[in-house]
Amino acid sequence: MPLAGDPRPRTAWTPLTGPAHSIALEVLLDGPLPRIELARRLELSPGSLTRLSRPLLDTGLLVETDSVCDPVSGRWTRPLDVDESAHAFVGVKLTADTAHAVLTTLRARVVAAVEAPLDGRAPAAVAATVARLVRELAGDGLERLRAVGVGLGGLVDDAVVRSALYLGWEDVPFGALLEAELGLPVVVDNDVLSLTRAEQWFGAAGRCTHFAVVVVGAGTGHGLVVHGEVLDRPDAGVGLLGHHPVDPHGPLCPEGHVGCAEAVLTTAAIELRAGLALRRAVTFEQVLELADRDPLARRVLDDAARSLGTLIAAVANTAMPEKVVVSGENARLAEVAHDALWEGIRAGRHRLASPLVVDVQLTGFAEWARGAAVTAIQTFVLGRRR
Repeated sequence: MPLAGDPRPRTAWTPLTGPAHSIALEVLLDGPLPRIELARRLELSPGSLTRLSRPLLDTGLLVETDSVCDPVSGRWTRPLDVDESAHAFVGVKLTADTAHAVLTTLRARVVAAVEAPLDGRAPAAVAATVARLVRELAGDGLERLRAVGVGLGGLVDDAVVRSALYLGWEDVPFGALLEAELGLPVVVDNDVLSLTRAEQWFGAAGRCTHFAVVVVGAGTGHGLVVHGEVLDRPDAGVGLLGHHPVDPHGPLCPEGHVGCAEAVLTTAAIELRAGLALRRAVTFEQVLELADRDPLARRVLDDAARSLGTLIAAVANTAMPEKVVVSGENARLAEVAHDALWEGIRAGRHRLASPLVVDVQLTGFAEWARGAAVTAIQTFVLGRRR
């Protein structure tokens, strides 16, 4: 079944279900893989694997790599892999004033990155800017471009942006607007969910079926994967975790909540508190640089990291994930104030609770855009977002 709006026949990843597709997906996520390992994972006989993989090799979806010696059987074998450069994808992260775009392979390896300021926030103008970046990235390889993914902070429902406050959008069919500009399939997703999908398939949580992503930056948010599926609920774009209380003595957020994550952990919140303490305006990056030599900067960061630990503990206590991935522009907070972070985590966890795995992933706008590309890749490969 082709993606909605795709004018070209879809052949490379059909069928979308069944053993043949399972073989292709295993190879995509973990390849190159020896045939004996593939057969073991999928509980197939060697004969069945050969029969099912032959059409995939004939169409070029799978390729054989150079011969290697299998450490288990001692036999020489040619592992199966995908030709990841045969399919290209573009991911776009929209902020209030800039479009950040990356070109990736089928495995979400970033090949090129560009960005451009938005010429106003009118949906048509934003679509025109994004389309220009897509064409710039694709260059002469437009025929390899399969889909475009767009990630933004807000509530998204089937490529319609129901609400994106920082863009001033309500009920904007942005996916349809961009498809009309490009003649390519477009998927639009909440940016935190896209980042979660990227960690699931090609990131720190690869092959983990139950994990959480906690994002701290201009805003706060989280994504959950349970039984291998991203929890893509209508409330995912509302930013519910941002209003979880982390400091009973903290400041007010714009919604009037005392000491919630939005009031304590965002870039603006940390910069404001540090500016008051240091009696001058400072950026988040400057506060990080000052941490080792200025006790006031260190206090601001430690307090924030302790609150982040409280937030992580709350997510771990309620969702009970195998691991928590900390990401976003302010993820360095978890490294620079590591001890304070774990003070907050330990204070919020039961002494008999399982040890918590916390994986810190430093994220810039290119990584956010890559997340949007992964949403496009998943939709292309699965016929849906996972």
